[in-house]
Amino acid sequence: MRTSILALCVAALFTSRATAQTPDLSTALRWRTIGPFRAGRARALAATPGRPTFFYIGFDNGGLWRSSDYGNNWQPLFDHEATGSIGAIAVAPSAPNVLYVGTGAGIIRPDLATGNGMYRSNDTGRTWTHLGLDETQMIAYVDVDPANPERLFVAALGHPYGPNAERGVYRSTDGGRTFAKVLYKDEYTSANEVRIDPSNPSTVYAALWQQQSTFYEYAAFGPDSTWPGAGGIYKSTDGGTTWTQLTGGLPAVLEANIALAPSNPQVIYAMVASVNAAGDRARSASTSPAMAACIGRCARASPDPPRRSATPPQRRRIRGHSVASAAAISRRSSSIPRTRM
Repeated sequence: MRTSILALCVAALFTSRATAQTPDLSTALRWRTIGPFRAGRARALAATPGRPTFFYIGFDNGGLWRSSDYGNNWQPLFDHEATGSIGAIAVAPSAPNVLYVGTGAGIIRPDLATGNGMYRSNDTGRTWTHLGLDETQMIAYVDVDPANPERLFVAALGHPYGPNAERGVYRSTDGGRTFAKVLYKDEYTSANEVRIDPSNPSTVYAALWQQQSTFYEYAAFGPDSTWPGAGGIYKSTDGGTTWTQLTGGLPAVLEANIALAPSNPQVIYAMVASVNAAGDRARSASTSPAMAACIGRCARASPDPPRRSATPPQRRRIRGHSVASAAAISRRSSSIPRTRM
């Protein structure tokens, strides 16, 4: 009897201690600045597979930096190259020492910096080789085949202030020694995103965006959907040789950002800037674009349409446009002069 009582007391003591020693660690989480300081605005970031402490960040005009200790210390990697403007970074998943960088700010804004094409490093950024594509000027995204570090795709924005042919999606199968333009619409239509399906590298998705910037703000989003340079989301199933535009379940696409669900690459998320249907106004001196966002399953042949919320979504203003939540489509008109340069 004494033994049973003693055992129960010991069990109760250990249970109490185990409960007391399980604190809620989420209360200790907080955002803090980790640098690198004074580098400027950034949109390019890449982690390294298998190396959780090791990642890179690139700035619109502040160079490329690497940290190997969770961001406690930073090392500049691009001080001796011809440009300090970084738009895209990609680490080869099957060869983490191989790093590709696309230069140019990678985003259209009134204040931007252009670059001079693509670079490659075989030693985590210690030395660099310039690969070309100089006249693309601004590269928004680079993706590398998960099993082949020599195969990559580049989404090029092109000249920010006027037409040029060096824009669209480029493919290289020899590590950047040569590039082929595989998705191109016209001299005003850029590619702002390209993604390789990690479960099937022959399947590639890309987003095109008709854009040009002018000398004044709010005129960087392009005309409406009836203009020849309208954007769209595209899919290739033969490694980027031929492409099909995806339309089911999507609004008219002016610009889009896409993401593949890592656990199920058949699920594609798209955040879309859309436009109003064109009428007589489209033939006048101004157009009526609107910003919108949607979620679509673009990988399916007949994708499910995005669900509309029963109540109006929360909106916030970004540079004069109304942006809706990603769970619903919202349209709000504003006039932007149509300007071609």
